[in-house]
Amino acid sequence: MYTLTPFERRSMDLFDAFHDLENSLLGSRVPAAFGSFKTDIRDDGDSFTLEAELPGFNKEDLKLDIEGDTLTLTAEHTEETSQGEENADGAQAENADAKPRPTYIRRERSYGSYKRSFSLDGIDIEGIGAEYKNGILYVTLPKKQPETPKARRLEIKG
Repeated sequence: MYTLTPFERRSMDLFDAFHDLENSLLGSRVPAAFGSFKTDIRDDGDSFTLEAELPGFNKEDLKLDIEGDTLTLTAEHTEETSQGEENADGAQAENADAKPRPTYIRRERSYGSYKRSFSLDGIDIEGIGAEYKNGILYVTLPKKQPETPKARRLEIKG
């Protein structure tokens, strides 16, 4: 049984005390509590590419919403419930085919909702596209092309 528990190498670091305090107050699910995931934004010349690292999610678990000049990415993991177990809203789950809930020795993967918003200033909103492949969401954000002033001739009065 002890071989299944990961060994964590500890060093004498001042920040370890703060990390331990944070875990004791907020639990070991700190990333889930803050709803964060890693993203990279790359400038490709005529567009930007946002890459969001979301391993373990299905495409159906992801939502991209645009409201005004803000792009919001939401990813949600839900934990399956078994018969007789309470859901998050307190209601009893009624799935007759459900398997009994496994007993974990250690559980590090978390369930919950993750959400991040990005400004779309200077982006052509109509041209945004998205693709989810191998646990990474790729969002293509084309840049707005600057409007060139139209040439015109002024009438001279007098």
